[in-house]
Amino acid sequence: MSPSRLRIPRRVTHRSRSVAPWLLAASDALTVLLATLVALAFRNVVPGFQDPIQVNYSVSLLWPLAVVIWIACLFSAGAYSDKNLGAGTDEYARVVHSSLMAAAFIGICCYLTRFDLSRGFYILLFAFGTPLLVLTRWMVRRGIHILRRRNWLTRRVVLAGNPQNIQEILTVARREAWLGYYIVGAILPEGTQRGELDLPVLGTIGETIDIVGQRDIDIVIFADGSFPSSRGFRRMAWALESHRAQMVVAPALTDIASQRIQVRPVAGIPLVLVEPPTTQQAGRWAKRTFDIVVASLILLAISPIMIGTAVAIWLDDHGPVIFKQVRVGKNGEHFECLKFRSMVTNAEEILKSLQNQGPNAVMFKMENDPRITKVGHFIRRFSIDELPQLWNVVRGDMSLVGPRPALPKEVAQYAPHVNRRLEVRPGLTGLWQVSGRSNLSWDDTVRLDLYYVDNWSMTQDLTILAMTLKAVLASDGAY
Repeated sequence: MSPSRLRIPRRVTHRSRSVAPWLLAASDALTVLLATLVALAFRNVVPGFQDPIQVNYSVSLLWPLAVVIWIACLFSAGAYSDKNLGAGTDEYARVVHSSLMAAAFIGICCYLTRFDLSRGFYILLFAFGTPLLVLTRWMVRRGIHILRRRNWLTRRVVLAGNPQNIQEILTVARREAWLGYYIVGAILPEGTQRGELDLPVLGTIGETIDIVGQRDIDIVIFADGSFPSSRGFRRMAWALESHRAQMVVAPALTDIASQRIQVRPVAGIPLVLVEPPTTQQAGRWAKRTFDIVVASLILLAISPIMIGTAVAIWLDDHGPVIFKQVRVGKNGEHFECLKFRSMVTNAEEILKSLQNQGPNAVMFKMENDPRITKVGHFIRRFSIDELPQLWNVVRGDMSLVGPRPALPKEVAQYAPHVNRRLEVRPGLTGLWQVSGRSNLSWDDTVRLDLYYVDNWSMTQDLTILAMTLKAVLASDGAY
């Protein structure tokens, strides 16, 4: 995208940029009020906690105060700080933490003052309200992301540093439009050539303050190469202190989860500690146990769908129902990956004539593939063809979540660093699926797989499984 083709946001004003915290505050207030009303209505339903008649008056006094205390705890925990909104799990963690603070504060105050607190109301209020708050936050976040993709609620950003580092950040900002970063231009060190930088150059590092004021900049992102010494960063922070623009430093740490990064100041120097990759943890008993239990339960639940699919495939052309293909698993071991057959029986012969039409030299994928049967189009659209792989998960060939299972001929073309994706079991789903599936380029597929391998966590697995359902129903990139 050339500088002349950059999309100009339809609305980039201070008011629109600051609307997100107020929108969240309003939605939280309504959510807490709803939780309070539910607790009031059903407080006597909680077994063993029915209230005596004289408690009714105390409940009528407490519930308005409970709403105020809960919202106050959300504010104090930074739940409405702009820097904590829109990305990552920190926003949800703050909501849960502030809810626990509110519960503890109300409980302790009632105990110390001997206030006749309705136990049913207290339990229902936080047991129902806390997950409802998290759900509301998630829904509002989705709405904000949609608005940002349409160039609303955006923030004006300039990128500073060496052209190569700026281009890397620019690629991410354009790909992840939900961040709401409208990149105005680039600022380069004195005497640096722009090269192939796909951004207008606004000036040099020394002119940053003037550019921020003239261009109404919200964020200045300094990449590597912005200053020759740490003294330059410190002076720039001083200079920006009197401006509204936020200073952000983008170190040369890409595709590393925040859980593995810790900033520790030592003698005035902020050292960034990076924990070792979590690759080995992805193969331990907890993940394996989770795979066996969940895959077995899913197999039992969807057995009618699998039987119906098998019958439909056989009736279509009386060919084999299951397609077995050799794939490469953990540590490079080969296994038979199971799928419902979605192609004609002579698909491999037809493939030779189509090989050169693929958009990718390593991983062959083709939209409107003529080898796919009528039944195959349907089961591929909703990923039904992959359901037999649950048996691969039970057997230990695969995991529920992991890198895409690769063909031997694909692995033969791997660059040395790509082989790292073979250090864990391949997955029935993964970051590659919830991020676009076949619409992804080969480089993006590798990047996502390596990120998963290096930054595995059970929380991430659960998140990917939840996102998979959305990706499957949307049928995005499935062909």
